[in-house]
Amino acid sequence: MSAAAWERTLRVGTADETHALAAVLGPQLQAGDLLVLTGELGAGKTTFTQGLGEGLGVRSGVISPTFVLVRIHPNLPDGPRPGGPDLVHVDAYRLGSASEIDDIDLENTMDSAVTVVEWGRGRVEHLSESRLEVDLVRSLGGAQAPAPAHSLEPTGHAEVLDFDTDDDDEPRTIVIRGFGPRWVAPPVLTAPAAPASTAPAPQRPPHTPEGN
Repeated sequence: MSAAAWERTLRVGTADETHALAAVLGPQLQAGDLLVLTGELGAGKTTFTQGLGEGLGVRSGVISPTFVLVRIHPNLPDGPRPGGPDLVHVDAYRLGSASEIDDIDLENTMDSAVTVVEWGRGRVEHLSESRLEVDLVRSLGGAQAPAPAHSLEPTGHAEVLDFDTDDDDEPRTIVIRGFGPRWVAPPVLTAPAAPASTAPAPQRPPHTPEGN
C-alpha cells in the first residue's frame, strides 16, 4: 500500500466544530472522491459526514446508515452547489472484506458522487486510486491520537481550530491523510473567518486633570 502524500493533524473542541471543519472541506470535493472515516463509536464520524453534506449542498438528514449500509443524499438543484455531486454514505462496520463491499455496487455511483465510508479502512481502498483518510479520535476515555508520519505540523504539535461555538462537547483530534494523484496537495482547512464588526470603536473620554 502506498504511503500518504501528506498528513494533517487538527484539534476541535466540540461536535459543532467537527461539523464546521467538514463543511469547509465539502465544497472542495468533487464527483469521484472517496473518503474513509475511522474512529470509535461516538468519535464523530456521522457528525463529520453531516458537515460534508452541508458543504456539498445535498439534501439534509444525514444519519448513520448502520442498518441499511448505504444512503444516497442527492444534490439540491436550489442548494448552494446546484449540479454538484451527490453524497453516498456507507457504513462498512458489518462488512468483513473488500468482496462484500463489491456486493453493494458502489462502482455504479462512484463517478457521480462523493463516497464516504465509515469503518472503511482495509475494505474500500481498491475502489479508487485516490482517497482521503480521516481519523477521529476522542480525547477522553484514554484514546490517543495517531502519531503523525508525514504531518504538516511539527511532531508532537497539532493545529488548533477555534470555531467559537457554544457547544461544550469533548475535544477530538482529527487526522487527515491524502493518497493518490487527486490528493498530491492537501485541501484548504481553516476556521471560517469571523465577520468584521460594524460597531464603531469605543471612544475614550477626554482626559481631565485632577481637581478640575
